[in-house]
Amino acid sequence: MLKFEGHVPIYKKLIDFYSKKIVTQELKPGSRIDSINKMMSRHQVSRETAKRVIKALIEEKLVVSQVGRGTFVNSTTELIKVWGVVIPFYSNNIEQLISEINLKAQAAGRKMDYFLHYNNPEEEMRIIGELIRKGYEAVVVVPNYDETVTGEFYIRLNSGNTKIVLADYTMTGSYFKYAIQSYDLGVKRAVDYLFEQHDGNYLLLSHERWQGKNMVFSMMEDTFEMLLQLKSGNNKLFHCSNINELTEDYFRANNIKGVLSVQDSITIRLIGRMKNWGISIPEEVAVVSYGNTELTKLFAPSITVIDSKYDVMADRIQKLICNEKVNNEQIVIQPELIVRNT
Repeated sequence: MLKFEGHVPIYKKLIDFYSKKIVTQELKPGSRIDSINKMMSRHQVSRETAKRVIKALIEEKLVVSQVGRGTFVNSTTELIKVWGVVIPFYSNNIEQLISEINLKAQAAGRKMDYFLHYNNPEEEMRIIGELIRKGYEAVVVVPNYDETVTGEFYIRLNSGNTKIVLADYTMTGSYFKYAIQSYDLGVKRAVDYLFEQHDGNYLLLSHERWQGKNMVFSMMEDTFEMLLQLKSGNNKLFHCSNINELTEDYFRANNIKGVLSVQDSITIRLIGRMKNWGISIPEEVAVVSYGNTELTKLFAPSITVIDSKYDVMADRIQKLICNEKVNNEQIVIQPELIVRNT
């Protein structure tokens, strides 16, 4: 039974309760929802309240009523020529990916919308369910960074005629098509390069923490640590998620000789500060950024990068959506090192 607390009317709480179950597909398309009598019994509400809830769900086109049979979750949606891109946050790296996907959507004669889920698993599931319900032709998802939370949702998800493509994430399950990059390989190429430039300690710089766990950063840190152990065991890795905590004393006291930054805009901020501190790049400290957005080419000095190959990723996503011939439906893209002035 649903607990009713606060000042929100009971019928509104019940509408939200059933809407959420329908949108996130706890109640699957075509399945029967509680009858008026069942709703009365389960939630201890009046007949008028139960009828009001059913009526509202019908008006929102979440359910359809079939005379003599009951009320069922609506499963008949006509597709619209729109791709939805669902992302955990907005950054210049993700902006690059969105831009590349938009170009591919336009080439296919499609419109593209994007939606933020703020690294929130519940919001991610709600948005995906809504886009499927509205009949989007395709939904491209960069999942929240603790993908274990949404694993069950993706297993049970019935996307109907909507194509679901997972992009740029870590868990390579077999339930949906995906086009992702190998973060392990990207970190390896960065570490190999930094180790060749200077012997000392290293810094992994990520952006300010978002709510919840971030499996990508955790994996990158673990890979970095493992590679350093394999190389010598004498080099230490520092991890910072707030650039404002970094100072000249921090770099010199900890003998930081190489930096891998996970976002291009943060890399530029760091390089500017290092110049002010009188730390020469790359003579004293080598810097590698993860992404390769246009910022890294235009900034002076141009920045050594791990190229995420978002253009290649977008091309593969288009092929997965448009049913063009591809080698397989689960694609792992290999990021590459591009050496520039830093």
